[in-house]
Amino acid sequence: MVVHRDAKAGSKAREKKGRLSAKQVWAFRAFYLMLLPGVLYFIIFRYVPMYGIIIAFKDYQMLDGILKSDWAHPWYKHFETFFNSPYFGQLMVNTLLISVYKLVFGTIPPIVMALLLNECRLRWFKTAVQTLTYMPHFLSWVIIYGILIALLSQSSGLVNNWIEDAGGKAIGFMTSVDYFRAILVGSEIWKDLGWGAIIYLASMAAIDPTLYEAARVDGASRLRMIWHITLPGIRNVIVLLLILKLGHIMDAGFDQIYILYNIQVYAVADILDTWVFRTGLQQLNFSLGAAVGLFKSLIGLVLVLGSNQLSKKWGEGIW
Repeated sequence: MVVHRDAKAGSKAREKKGRLSAKQVWAFRAFYLMLLPGVLYFIIFRYVPMYGIIIAFKDYQMLDGILKSDWAHPWYKHFETFFNSPYFGQLMVNTLLISVYKLVFGTIPPIVMALLLNECRLRWFKTAVQTLTYMPHFLSWVIIYGILIALLSQSSGLVNNWIEDAGGKAIGFMTSVDYFRAILVGSEIWKDLGWGAIIYLASMAAIDPTLYEAARVDGASRLRMIWHITLPGIRNVIVLLLILKLGHIMDAGFDQIYILYNIQVYAVADILDTWVFRTGLQQLNFSLGAAVGLFKSLIGLVLVLGSNQLSKKWGEGIW
C-alpha cells in the first residue's frame, strides 16, 4: 500500500514537472519562434535529403528515380569501384595532408591575433585591425584567386616582378607542385584569421575580470596572466572548434581547391571532392559520388565522436 502511494506520488510529481516544462516553453515562446527557422532549415535541407544515401547502394538512373532504380550487385559495388581506383591512394593522401596542414597551421594564428587584440588598449586601433583582418572572410574564392594571380602570376605577378628585378628567375607558384599546398594553406589562414579571432575575443570577454585584478595584486605580468587566466578561460572554445574541424577533415576545402588548382598540380591538389565532381557528377555517375560522400561522412562521424571522448578526459567536450 505504501509502495502504491509512493508510486502515485511520483507519478503526480512527474506530471507536475511536465506541466511546469510546458509553462516554461510557453513563457519563452518568443525564443522558440526565433529558433524555429533554423530548426526547419536543418530538417528540410539536412535531414530529409539523407534518404538519398540509398543511391550509394543502387545503380541510379535519373529517368527511373531513386526508388525505381535497380539495387547494385553486390551492394558494395560503388565502394569497391572507389577503393580499387588507381587514384584512391593519391586522393586520400592529398585530402588528409591538406586538411592536417590547415588544422595545424591554422589553429594558432587566430588565437595569437585574439590575444594581441585583447591586450591592445587603443580602442580605435583595435577596431581598425579587427575590421581589416575579418574583411577577407566575406570575399569569395573567385576574388581571392584574382588577388593571388595578381601577386603570384609567373608572367605578370607582383612577387615575380620583384624577383626578376632582384636578378632572379620567375617562379610559377600557381603551377608548381612545390608551392601549391603552401598557397592553399596560407590563403585560407589569411582569409579566416580575423573571423577566428572574433570568436576567441568573444570568449575572452566572458572571463571574470576579478581574476585579472587578483593576478595584478599578486604581481603577475601580462604574459603570466595570458598563460594562467586567458588561455585556460578559452580552452573550451579551442577544443570545441578543433572537434568541429576534425569532423570536416575529409573535406579539405572543395571551393578553394576547385577554383585555384589546375591540371599541372593534380598530383598534390586533387582531393576526394574534386575527383567526385569530375568522375561522379560530370560523368553522371551519381551512385559513385554518393558512395564517396557516405564514406567521408562516416569517417567524419568517427573522428568527431573519438575526439569528443578524448577531450572529455581533459575536462572538455561538446556533449
